[in-house]
Amino acid sequence: MVFLASKKAMSLVRLSQGLRVVWSRRPTSLRPCSLVTCSHKNRYASLHPLWQSPITIPGGSRQSPINIQWRDSVYDPHLKPLEIRYDPASCLHMWNNGYCFLVEFEDSTDKSFITGGPLENNYRLKQFHFHWGAINDWGSEHTVDCKVFPAELHLVHWNSCKYSSFEEAVMEDNGLAVIGVFLKIGAFHSGLQELVEVLPSIKHKDMLVEFDEFDPSCLLPSCPDYWTYAGSLTTPPLTESVTWIIKKKPVEVDEDQLEMFRMLLFTSLGEEEKKMVDNFRPLQPLMDRMVRSSFPSQHRLNIEAWSEEHSQRASQQRSLKGTVHL
Repeated sequence: MVFLASKKAMSLVRLSQGLRVVWSRRPTSLRPCSLVTCSHKNRYASLHPLWQSPITIPGGSRQSPINIQWRDSVYDPHLKPLEIRYDPASCLHMWNNGYCFLVEFEDSTDKSFITGGPLENNYRLKQFHFHWGAINDWGSEHTVDCKVFPAELHLVHWNSCKYSSFEEAVMEDNGLAVIGVFLKIGAFHSGLQELVEVLPSIKHKDMLVEFDEFDPSCLLPSCPDYWTYAGSLTTPPLTESVTWIIKKKPVEVDEDQLEMFRMLLFTSLGEEEKKMVDNFRPLQPLMDRMVRSSFPSQHRLNIEAWSEEHSQRASQQRSLKGTVHL
């Protein structure tokens, strides 16, 4: 998701404006990363070096991505529509960071931002990027009822009301809001084509080109429905600072357009070429989190029913812990 890659190592990721976070200190509390995702184990056959075993992450209970269980998500009638206001003129450039390609935006003022939905403040757009697979059978970071999509778009925003910079917001609670959009194979996407035509210019790692006058709202589905949950970055430092907003409806892209993503390289000019594919993090356990939905379903609990059921389950667990077995 948000990329914090140094030019010297894949385990370091550059944030815009030069921030570098070294993920070398081993925290006192570690837990293994879950590599099992329903029946789609093949998509983990050749993980990116960032996620190859042994995989350890900072202890925590809100890691991303997750598998969204449609039936178990909780309808919250209080969720507002998400308001999206993007200024095409705030687009700056596109670059290959050695893990994916990013399109970055000027964020010193509220030129491009989102508000509403599950958010209490304005969140400025910093960048967007994609994750994709070597083939169309996988590629997305999140899944829905174990369904994997060929690619996933992430639009990354930061809380400009609570924090003074993107770099500060990355490390703090309610610092980031990320809109996730699934891509599926279908009709040609004219908006995406504007990006595709620039990709040959950033084929190798660390290549950057100016890219202006682009409105990322053209990459969003027209359907307003979404899921939301509290999560984390999906690249180091994996901080649990993200409010995820996952769009229910995917957008269609042409197969040839997605194939152009796979022409990019993880490697710098002059190095042995390695195709940029399978740049996603394995699924993480949901733990004790609620996934809320902005749309109702006859098979879904409402938020009041979920809270009551959750309280009863917690009470039963406490009772069991207090039982002495002879």
